[in-house]
Amino acid sequence: MSTGVQGERRGALIVFEGGEGSGKSTQLRRVSATLARRGVSHLCLREPGGTPLGTEVRRVLLDRASDIAHRAEALLFMASRAQLVEREVRPALDRGDLVLLDRFFLSTYAYQIAGHGLPEDEVRAANRFATAGLVPDLTLLLSFPVTEGLARAARRAASHDRIEAMGEAFHRRVAAAFGTFADPSWQSDHPECGPIVAVDAEGREEEVAARVTAALAARWPGTFPPVGT
Repeated sequence: MSTGVQGERRGALIVFEGGEGSGKSTQLRRVSATLARRGVSHLCLREPGGTPLGTEVRRVLLDRASDIAHRAEALLFMASRAQLVEREVRPALDRGDLVLLDRFFLSTYAYQIAGHGLPEDEVRAANRFATAGLVPDLTLLLSFPVTEGLARAARRAASHDRIEAMGEAFHRRVAAAFGTFADPSWQSDHPECGPIVAVDAEGREEEVAARVTAALAARWPGTFPPVGT
């Protein structure tokens, strides 16, 4: 019989963040496989996406033929997020399930605020509205060199999507923002992001997976046994 997060009265939201090619989606899938083997009830979602509305928004946002103003782009991401939180994330948490989410507000901060230069206070206010105040229980921030990450992303796809194709200067601004998020002072100034743990994403996939598991075990030892046990 499946069980929820051990020792929790409600579920938990774990977010996987990082720049292009950081390996966050791969690590999320590995964690999901581990949870499935252990019989832990969980749900895997991604942004944008996860709902019919979110899937359509994702298609528009990533289509290189789409001409989207920066503010419109931010609001499309928020619309997808609002639908995902209300229709999928909150119901799963209320059931006591663990939710693994590929991207959340840190990506908005990195891409729309740092990357495009949108006003921080306005975007943060829009996020609070879209999420109705939902805060992740933990965010795993996978750090990986931006140039290598873009090269990795290019190898896995026939061509760059609209966001991947925004150029190295844009992605360096994004990477610089991601590099600040694990700082305790940044986190204290941005409580809506919840606790953030940086994970070194360089090395073999199995090595990164061990670091991810260690970070999760530090928070939920009953659900994620420490590596080597």
